[in-house]
Amino acid sequence: MSASPMPDWYQQGRSHIWLPYSQMQTAAPPLAAIGTQGSRITLADGRELVDGVAAWWTACHGYNHPHIREAASRQLATMPHVMFGGMVHEPALRLAQRLCALLPGDLERVFFSDSGSVSVEVAMKMAIQYRLNRGETGRTRMLAFKGGYHGDTLGTMAVCDPEEGMHHLYGNTLARQVIAPLPQDEASSREFHALLERHAHEVTAILVEPLVQGAGGMLFHGAEVLRILRAAADRYDILLIVDEIFTGFGRTGTLFACEQAGIVPDIVTLSKALTGGTMALAATVARRHVFEAFLSDNPEHALMHGPTFMANPLACACANASLDLFETQPRLQQVATINALLREQLEPCRTLPGVVDVRTLGAIGVVEMQAIANPEALRQRFIAQGAWIRPFRNIVYLTPAFTITEAELLRLTTAIHTVLSA
Repeated sequence: MSASPMPDWYQQGRSHIWLPYSQMQTAAPPLAAIGTQGSRITLADGRELVDGVAAWWTACHGYNHPHIREAASRQLATMPHVMFGGMVHEPALRLAQRLCALLPGDLERVFFSDSGSVSVEVAMKMAIQYRLNRGETGRTRMLAFKGGYHGDTLGTMAVCDPEEGMHHLYGNTLARQVIAPLPQDEASSREFHALLERHAHEVTAILVEPLVQGAGGMLFHGAEVLRILRAAADRYDILLIVDEIFTGFGRTGTLFACEQAGIVPDIVTLSKALTGGTMALAATVARRHVFEAFLSDNPEHALMHGPTFMANPLACACANASLDLFETQPRLQQVATINALLREQLEPCRTLPGVVDVRTLGAIGVVEMQAIANPEALRQRFIAQGAWIRPFRNIVYLTPAFTITEAELLRLTTAIHTVLSA
């Protein structure tokens, strides 16, 4: 097929955009997408790609699901937005009620925002002010983990891995937090508890990605790690914040990853698949005792945060429609099927040169390399195979829509094997 000429909007607008995570002087020209459906992306030049990353882990039901689209259309005709300051609306209240019913324990108060990074910022502010409102002025630091990633804003950069993360250049400008190895074995558990002994008096919260450290390299850890963290938080009267932005809504095989440990976090952050990949929305959900620490006759004890598009009705309508699909469609069964297929189809990569590990969890498949010298070049080779796969660090990974067909998944895994074999 001969390539179609690029549309005017591409030619005229490309010189005015700044792309994410890209060295703009050397980055390859971005692809021009003109349509999506299911697990497919249609490009302006006529090519079609199978999306292996579900739009940065968001489109869990696939693109353009009719149920979500219809809900968005109805809400758009009625009330696309209204401020959430001193005013509420049905989509947000219904969504908050449903989220609290799905989450474990007494996680029962929802603060909406519009991105995952902001939801973590809100969680951190909650944890700090929780202490201040109780008169504990010395406990303002976070304990987070090596390999972790929680966002790109200034506050969240400080709780990402300070050496291996994307934000080491900002090290001298960030708040100093306590960073530890995850307690995954006897040695790291000893180090973790020793660190807590030294710092518990100044730490207000432990912050962790449950089961998978996503942007840190799709690093897996067992449910026992979460139980260790919950026990340590209880022992030292520290809040436990679980960042389910990537893992929430079925990605690891259960609706929320923390379910697999049988724990109740004090605060949970949600985003990405919350709206089924259609609108920007995030939520920070707190347990009852956290919320009650903000109730006071003193106006300064209120949580002073309020994104302009907080609880956007259009986004909340999409999120409610997404939850409908989890209730009526066999999404977790589909995740289990994807996991079995990923294990079977990626396992042959283990014998390829440069491959050091192949691992899967839920609808996540990872081929870990010794190193990837040029992720951009590798990405272009996947595109040539009809696959939208974005390697980073030293991994090639898949996080497809839960509705992907077996043939589409096979195209993705075949592309990985073919490209890594070359």
